[in-house]
Amino acid sequence: MTEQVTIIGAGIVGICCALSLQERGIPVRLVDRGEPGQETSFGNAGVVSPWSIIPQAVPGIWKKLPQMLLDPKSALSVRASFWPKMIPWGLRFLGKSGEKTVREVSDAMELLCRPSIDLYRRHLQGTEHENLITDSYYIHAFRNPEHADLDELGYLIRREKGGELERIDSAELRRLEPALSKDFKAAIVIKGQARATSPGRLGAVLAEKVRVQGAEVVRTEVTKLTRAEDGGWQIGTSQETLHAHHVVLAAGVWSADLLKPLGLPVPLVAERGYHVEFPTPSAVLNNSIMDVDAKVVASSMQGGLRVAGTAEFGGIDAPPDPRKERMLTDQAKSLVPDLDTDGVQFWMGRRPSFPDSLPAIGPVSGQDGLFTAFGHSHYGLMMAPKTGELVADIVSDRRPNIDLAPFSLARF
Repeated sequence: MTEQVTIIGAGIVGICCALSLQERGIPVRLVDRGEPGQETSFGNAGVVSPWSIIPQAVPGIWKKLPQMLLDPKSALSVRASFWPKMIPWGLRFLGKSGEKTVREVSDAMELLCRPSIDLYRRHLQGTEHENLITDSYYIHAFRNPEHADLDELGYLIRREKGGELERIDSAELRRLEPALSKDFKAAIVIKGQARATSPGRLGAVLAEKVRVQGAEVVRTEVTKLTRAEDGGWQIGTSQETLHAHHVVLAAGVWSADLLKPLGLPVPLVAERGYHVEFPTPSAVLNNSIMDVDAKVVASSMQGGLRVAGTAEFGGIDAPPDPRKERMLTDQAKSLVPDLDTDGVQFWMGRRPSFPDSLPAIGPVSGQDGLFTAFGHSHYGLMMAPKTGELVADIVSDRRPNIDLAPFSLARF
């Protein structure tokens, strides 16, 4: 197949789809209202983790939710206006928290996450920005040493699948990360990881590679997706109507509104995440660090030290909550006591989240020529390259040698 494929959405997932299609000799058109790679994936914590294969819903989470929702400093919050949508989504989420389901979801997540480092390095070859992906540990730091348990289900699953994990004490943690607070008494070190030293730059560099390789890049907002008379697709935009026979929908949380008129309601929500970045931090972290208590991740980046986290459920267009800046800055200081917080930069983005933490990837039943690649929740940066490979295989009629059922829209 050599016919052009139109990708709606130029986030990291759409960009990786474009790169993999181009590798197969298929021309692409990327359509997005913003600069490629500068929306949701721009603001994440930069962790590129083959072992981020544990879903958000895990056994026992229902016991923790009330306390988290009542604590104003908690990583979890729900906008009051969003509760009518939150309750049915939340019940589906809790329904996915049994160990059997967690293990099944983890198997599917592993397919997407495991090859992420190698695929990013392949995509970055020849860009002169290969240093945007650097080897790293992912360190989960605990204030209560008893909680650093390698037999906890998430760590156990990683180890069963071949992950190299090590529990370390406070002295070894100090040696690895001298800038960390002495309040942390133990840590689980997940090895064989990498991190993006600038997720926004990574998106921009890979988008430029797509462009140089001949892609058409259209800056416009997509407003409607409808069937064309010839059996293809009409893509309504704020400027013109585009036509395509093959469409990959990779518009993140905005994908749901484009599917609704086709009679395809999907349980996708905007799980809004925030970060603060300190441009002159006067302290450096050598690896990606998760403060397990606060549920935030800190990483040194090209632009300074970034602390990212929180899960705020709300409307897509609701304004950012300014209180999150102070909360995250305080958490950053509790992580790295010597942190210089001057000139802090505050950001909010929208994770597209399904209740089972898995994305929708593949052909849409009954909608010939339409393919999905959205809903990557907290894992977009990790899952994007393999998602691109799968989409390129499916669109070019190569059968991927894996079961795509866990990623089908029909599962809902």
